[in-house]
Amino acid sequence: MKEIRAYIQPHKLSQLTMHLMEIPGFPGMTVIDCEGFGRECTEHSQEYKPFLPKKRVEIFVTDDMVDVIFNTVMRVAHTGKHGDGKVYVLPALEGGRISSGERGSELA
Repeated sequence: MKEIRAYIQPHKLSQLTMHLMEIPGFPGMTVIDCEGFGRECTEHSQEYKPFLPKKRVEIFVTDDMVDVIFNTVMRVAHTGKHGDGKVYVLPALEGGRISSGERGSELA
């Protein structure tokens, strides 16, 4: 099991969600508002604030779904401009479903 964690532009969230929901067996996702900056900080005219708003998307998937979801995020969130975001794939050792008490390494 893996976690796909993406930091994307807020205006791309709806489009990304629609594309991800078209993937057979898509397990769902969590979205969190966040702020951050990368290699190049932006400059604001009156107040220096390098943090830009982003959406953090977290998706826990089985290993066989990683490529299709990763590639979908990369393709849909891309605008070609600085600050499009980042996507990471992280190991998720185990998960549990609170409602049923299930526990295992393939619970996405």
